[in-house]
Amino acid sequence: MPNDSKREIGSLSSNIEHGVMEHDTDDLWGDSRVLMNIGPTHPSMHGALRMVAQLNGETIEKSYCEFGYTHRAKEKLGENRTYHQFVVYTDRLNYCSALINNVAYAMAVEKLMGVELPPRAIWIRMMCAEIARIMDHLVCVGINAVDLGAFSFFLYGFHQREEGYSLIEELCGARLTTSYTRIGGLMHDAPEGWEKRCKAWVVKTRKVIDEMDELLTGNKIWCQRTIGVGVFSRQQCLDYSFSGPVARAAGIDLDLRRDQPCMFYKNVEFDVPIARNGDVFDRYMVRMEEIRQSLNIVSQCADKIQPGPIWAEDKRVRIPDKDVVHNTMEGMIHHFKFFMHGFDVPEGEAYTQFEAANGELGFYIVSKGSPRAHRMRIRGPSVWHFQGLDPMVKGSKIADAVAALGSINIIAGELDR
Repeated sequence: MPNDSKREIGSLSSNIEHGVMEHDTDDLWGDSRVLMNIGPTHPSMHGALRMVAQLNGETIEKSYCEFGYTHRAKEKLGENRTYHQFVVYTDRLNYCSALINNVAYAMAVEKLMGVELPPRAIWIRMMCAEIARIMDHLVCVGINAVDLGAFSFFLYGFHQREEGYSLIEELCGARLTTSYTRIGGLMHDAPEGWEKRCKAWVVKTRKVIDEMDELLTGNKIWCQRTIGVGVFSRQQCLDYSFSGPVARAAGIDLDLRRDQPCMFYKNVEFDVPIARNGDVFDRYMVRMEEIRQSLNIVSQCADKIQPGPIWAEDKRVRIPDKDVVHNTMEGMIHHFKFFMHGFDVPEGEAYTQFEAANGELGFYIVSKGSPRAHRMRIRGPSVWHFQGLDPMVKGSKIADAVAALGSINIIAGELDR
């Protein structure tokens, strides 16, 4: 700080102590601008995030964003845990759609090992991924609406989300952090009649989405608060490596399920919704339509799934059945070695990317032949989207920044890792 400023502040403090206020604060600071912290603990923040904004009245002239408040060294943990043990850590990335993280990670290790899954396991994984996508989108559009004052809209989606969690609970006993996949298979098979219950949920959810659409999409206040707000152009999305619904809302026609199909996505029919304006309203519309498309995929999967095994016939990764463990020495030794030591993965490297709820989720794994990854890196969409928040809100009002943040759906667990 310049010496003149120090003297000025010092004399100001002295005058305050003696009850004399000789200096006008506008002269001291040069203008009436205010620095305001939005976060890291704030009702408008979607997790422990921080934005420091320079305000001129209600207008954001400058800002910068900080993250790292929930950093847990996920990638380093991936290098210090066996491949099997790391499954539980993937839940804590985007915890609104934990099943997608489970599936993407398992596919990366299976790619390194050359493991081929049986059809039933693949269909169940696809259904899990799409149910998780629906629940994630319901949270995003619902909380985005709550941030702008539309609370009842959120309750419609919240109820359907809870019913979706009940379907997931039937698979693995958990609702939020699922840990459902295994390298080469699944924790448990789907219970009898699960596919029919999924189809019934799809039918009911379609009707609810139509009600939600009718309730909010044409609402005058909602349109005024979202149309033309938080605009991020197609070129800006490319410059900042945006992906997922946020990029598609700006006209980028890319969906990894269609353009780089994995599992059985090439055997199901679905559309990829694209918008043009890249504002809060278009992001909302894209997610609403993606919910409908994911419901279609779940219904098709439920029709196509057939009885069969859920484990690959590969002794390296298959966990022995309990009756084998309890009644044979070989089974007990195999079980002990699997959980205490892990299984060796051949030397090599693999990157598996998947279209997660908010964009491209990737796992890059380097193996040197041990039961633990030599190097692991995770590509989460929230990291890239959060970097674009500064230019997105520059020149807008504080309330519009809240709308923009909700529309890009930053998840702190995935952002910090």
